[in-house]
Amino acid sequence: MINTFHKKIPQARVGLALGSGSARGWAHIGVIRALAEAGIRVDYVAGTSIGALVGAAYASGEIDTLKEVVLRLDWKQIVYFFDVVLPKSGLIDGKKVSVFIGNNVKKINIEDLPFPFCAVSTDLDTGDEVAIQDGDIIEAVRASISVPGIFTPVKKNGTILVDGGLVNPVPVSVARDMGADFVIAVDLNHDIVGKRAPVSSPENMNSDKEPVKTLSGKNKVLNALNKRVRAIDIPTLTQVRQWVGMEDPVPNIFEVLMTSINIMETQITATNLKTDPPDILIQPNLGHLRFLEFNRAKEAIAEGYKEGRKQIKKFCNYSGSQFRVHG
Repeated sequence: MINTFHKKIPQARVGLALGSGSARGWAHIGVIRALAEAGIRVDYVAGTSIGALVGAAYASGEIDTLKEVVLRLDWKQIVYFFDVVLPKSGLIDGKKVSVFIGNNVKKINIEDLPFPFCAVSTDLDTGDEVAIQDGDIIEAVRASISVPGIFTPVKKNGTILVDGGLVNPVPVSVARDMGADFVIAVDLNHDIVGKRAPVSSPENMNSDKEPVKTLSGKNKVLNALNKRVRAIDIPTLTQVRQWVGMEDPVPNIFEVLMTSINIMETQITATNLKTDPPDILIQPNLGHLRFLEFNRAKEAIAEGYKEGRKQIKKFCNYSGSQFRVHG
């Protein structure tokens, strides 16, 4: 596939739109590897939520470092990053997540990156899409990943910013607005609705073998976070603690919030991809991953790489007339 892509569209300015998807977002790393192996030069990167984090690492030249870090993550480290404090605007403060971002993305202003990058967030007051293309890259990513109800919002220039997935889960339009006339998009949410998957047994996490599913297994990250919430002694949190303490098959508060947002984002994505389709759409099959299973990076990266190669090869094997190049 090397150079075949650019022979078909030699003058195209290529944009990469990395979608939201929580723990499934490590698949973006695999997709980026597939693009590199195919010799595809990316000119613009737009990312939403976890797509903004991976996109920022890519744009700042730190994608290999991020890959090494996430492949070593275990459930205890993930729990550490999620600092449950229950402030009035979110369950998790997010300061430790900001530190994680800072450790894996160059501390640089977006406008000083080697090539254009944009982090998509949402203005909580107006509901407008906010495409952040300058200023502190860490702050931009932190705003883009601020899932409502889970993370506290980010205040920036008098606005309250939350997760960009509320308005543009797969930012194809943003990549085009940045200047791309050929967009490669990664949608991580196409197969998640209706899949409250059983959790992998702990002894098989991060193993080379296919994880063994257990119907009774409890996600260790969720379990630890639930314990933290129950430990907070505030009378008004009685109902919250009751929600958290519910056993399967009734979802806990974290799952209720994330599943609700997933349903919304899936619907928005389906509509957006019909009205503004990308030129190549990559949809890794990771619906079985729960939103906090960031310790399953190996599996997510492998699936992203596999599906990325498949779609790139499909494009290169067909005539250019079958693909729409915008310009």
